[in-house]
Amino acid sequence: MNESVDSKYMLRALELAEKGGVNVAPNPLVGCVIVRHGEVIGEGYHEFYGGPHAEVNAIAKVENQELLKDATLYVTLEPCAHFGKTPPCSNLILEKGIPRVVIGCSDPFSQVNGKGIEQLRTAGVDVVVDVLSERCRAMNKRFFTFHEKKRPYLVLKWAQSSDGFMDIDRTTGYLGSVMISHPDTQLIVHRWRSEEVSILIGKNTLVNDNPSLTVRRVKGKNPVRIVLSASPVDLSDLMLGNDEAPTIVITNDTEAVSGNTRYISCGNVRDLTSVLHRLHSENILSVFVEGGAHVLRSFLDSGLWDEVRIIASDQSLGSGLRAPLLSIDPLREEKSASDTIRYFYNKS
Repeated sequence: MNESVDSKYMLRALELAEKGGVNVAPNPLVGCVIVRHGEVIGEGYHEFYGGPHAEVNAIAKVENQELLKDATLYVTLEPCAHFGKTPPCSNLILEKGIPRVVIGCSDPFSQVNGKGIEQLRTAGVDVVVDVLSERCRAMNKRFFTFHEKKRPYLVLKWAQSSDGFMDIDRTTGYLGSVMISHPDTQLIVHRWRSEEVSILIGKNTLVNDNPSLTVRRVKGKNPVRIVLSASPVDLSDLMLGNDEAPTIVITNDTEAVSGNTRYISCGNVRDLTSVLHRLHSENILSVFVEGGAHVLRSFLDSGLWDEVRIIASDQSLGSGLRAPLLSIDPLREEKSASDTIRYFYNKS
């Protein structure tokens, strides 16, 4: 089969994989297509964490299982070769006698990482690897970062006025959120939240804004809410104290549970490497950082970020808290009502 045909079916597998969304985390997004003599006879994707993998779902869709012995299986990520939440997919492929497997990219997870490919090839299966590999890796950038860098994927976001402020002067004692971006853009922000496993703020944002950090304006799954606070903070009278989503307060040295809130320690909340190491141990695949200027600058200064999304408003604040400055150009930008959204990516 030629390369263009393999790419065609891998594209379809990528489309299927995207359907898993945040529901599969901390597992990767995976799609699978099974083709025989130019006809798709089975499709599937990983639908939710702990559920059947894409290959299992696709194979189950093939009405006549004998057809698998003369078919090609396309999958966006290397089939697993270990027992986890489910049995190894590589074993199932061999059991069904599928003679050819086309893989988008290898799996960085230590218990897989080439073992699935090796098992299939050793058994005589014709295995093709790295078909649309860059697209397959990009789709699972959170998963690859989690396993290769041993930390969550980090997306930093803030809104700023036309004169460069991200908040008003809080020394006046004012409490409550300040809306800088257009309502249409706020819908986009809620969609961004729904795409990440967790959302993080610092104690100042918690006290000043009393945010709920949910996706209430769009349809989607609420992220795990994370607060950085050196000492425990009582959430009972705050929005984060409700049961709309789990809440984690990362402290210096406290481990406790109170209702829907867990207090976990990292030694020093100012040490972001320690914070991220603890979140990695909690299987937090990605973090959407919506903190104040201090928290955002801490991530930027440490180089611990993967994406930055800046919402530039056309309204002026005149004074207040300065937004962080980036010394690189955005990779792209787009308009949202009266706002401009700029996207930056960390290449280091």
